[in-house]
Amino acid sequence: MGLELAPYTYSVEKGKIREFSAAIGDPNPIYYDEEAARKEGYEGIPIPLTYLQVIDLWGGYSFEQKCQMLNLNPVKILHGEQGYQFLKTIYAGDKLTVSGKVADVKVKQGSSGGMNLVTLEFEYRNQFNELVARSRNVTIERH
Repeated sequence: MGLELAPYTYSVEKGKIREFSAAIGDPNPIYYDEEAARKEGYEGIPIPLTYLQVIDLWGGYSFEQKCQMLNLNPVKILHGEQGYQFLKTIYAGDKLTVSGKVADVKVKQGSSGGMNLVTLEFEYRNQFNELVARSRNVTIERH
């Protein structure tokens, strides 16, 4: 617990926002067209709410790296919980620096055996060093 992960950076791209929005079936024009986004009061094309997963996947640590860092068996884990807190809008063109840590580790016993619950917390800062978002996720590893 308290393990600090090395920070990484990720440049938010319009094309990736469009691809993600199409993949999740979100036709909202604010994710595809800058003029539509400005008409809705945005400074540019914003990210969809769950886009932080893209940032973590493409900018952060791979699944294998996370398992190795946290000493988890990759065939015995699953994603248990995910939460986001947005403090400012993240836009295409932003360059984010992401820092993370292991916030909690719990061991629980159940009728079918035990499991580890590993909670990771991340902070996302833009190119102006403004805290724009936080995420928290729980990974479950069965014994």
